Amino acid sequence: MRLVAVGLPVASRSLGRVQELHDAPLAPLTTFRLGGPATRLVTAATDTEVIAAVREADDSGTPLLVIGGGSNLVIGDKGFDGTALRIATTGFELRGTTLELAAGEVWTDAVARTVEAGLAGVECLAGIPGSAGATPIQNVGAYGQEVSSTITEVVAYDRRAGETVTLSNEECAFSYRHSRFKSDPERYVVLRVRFELEDAGGLSAPVRYAEAARALGAEPGDRVPLADARKTVLKLRAGKGMVLDPEDHDTWSAGSFFTNPILTDEQFADFHARVRKRLGDGAEPPAYPAGKGRTKTSAAWLIDKAGFTKGYGSGAARISTKHTLALTNRGGATTEDLLELAREVVTGVRDAFGVTLVNEPVTVGVSL
Repeated sequence: MRLVAVGLPVASRSLGRVQELHDAPLAPLTTFRLGGPATRLVTAATDTEVIAAVREADDSGTPLLVIGGGSNLVIGDKGFDGTALRIATTGFELRGTTLELAAGEVWTDAVARTVEAGLAGVECLAGIPGSAGATPIQNVGAYGQEVSSTITEVVAYDRRAGETVTLSNEECAFSYRHSRFKSDPERYVVLRVRFELEDAGGLSAPVRYAEAARALGAEPGDRVPLADARKTVLKLRAGKGMVLDPEDHDTWSAGSFFTNPILTDEQFADFHARVRKRLGDGAEPPAYPAGKGRTKTSAAWLIDKAGFTKGYGSGAARISTKHTLALTNRGGATTEDLLELAREVVTGVRDAFGVTLVNEPVTVGVSL
C-alpha cells in the first residue's frame, strides 16, 4: 500500500510488505484531520503482519495505537509517543448469507456490496465512515440498526494470551455503543468480523427508525427495496454532514461526538423537571425505553435546547452547520480547539439539564 497520503515523514523504510514510517503525521489518517505525529507508524496488510507488529510493540514495551479508518479518533496535538499501527487488511468473503470482513475493509463499501448481493441487515449503516474492524468495538449503529444484531463472531488477537481467539456474539458483550473490546481496549486487536445477514428477496430488514421510514414513504416495521433503504440513508446522512466529503468541512468530524445519554428512572425524573423549568410546563424531552428502569434521550436535542445551535463557535472548531451532534474542524483547528468546544458543550448541557454528555470518539493523549 502506498503511503503518500500520510504526509512527509522524517524517515521511512519497507520491511518486506510492512510499511514503516518515523515521525509520521497522524492527522491525515483521521477524519478530524487533527493530531500530532507518531514516533513510528506501521502499516500492515495481512493478519500475520498485524500480529507481528503488535507482538513487536508488546515485547519491547512500546505503547501501541491501532488505527483503522480513523473516523473515531481524537489524537492530541503532541501526537503519540509509540507505535501507531494502521490496519490495511482486505477481504470480503460471502458464503450464502454469511459474510466475513477483514478488519481493514472500508465499511461503507462493504455495505454497498451486501446490498448488491441482495442481503439485508446492515443497509441502514451505509455511509458510516471507518473500517469494518471498528464496528464491533463501538457496536456501530444508525437508523434503527446495530452491528450487534448481525455479528456472529469476531476474530481478534488477544494480547494478554498471545494468541488469536474467536469470540461469539455473546462473548463480545455488546451494549449501546459499547462492547468487550471497548471496555478492555488494551487487550484485543480485531482481525476479522463475521456477520449473518438475511436473504429477504431483495427487501430490507424491517425499517425501525421513524425518520428513515418517513423518508421512504413507509411505516415503521415495513420492508422496502434494499437499494432504496441504502440510498435514503445516505441522503439523510449527507444532509447532516455525516458522509465524508473532503470539500465539506461539516464532514471533518467523527460524526456523532456524543452518545445519547441513558438515564435511570430517578435521573430521568430530575431531568424531566429541569426541562419543564427551563422550557415550560408542557415541554417533553425525547424519551426511548432502554431496558428495565432506564430511558434514553437525545444528545442532539440536549445540545440544541442548551443553546448550542448549528454552526456554534467562533474559532476553527465549531458545531456542524448541519447537525448539532457533530463537532467539526473548519480547517486550521487544533485538537485543543476541538476539546475546548466539547468541554463548553458538556458544561452547558450539564448546567441546563443536569445530564453529563459522554464523548463517543476515542481520545488519545487527551481527555475532556
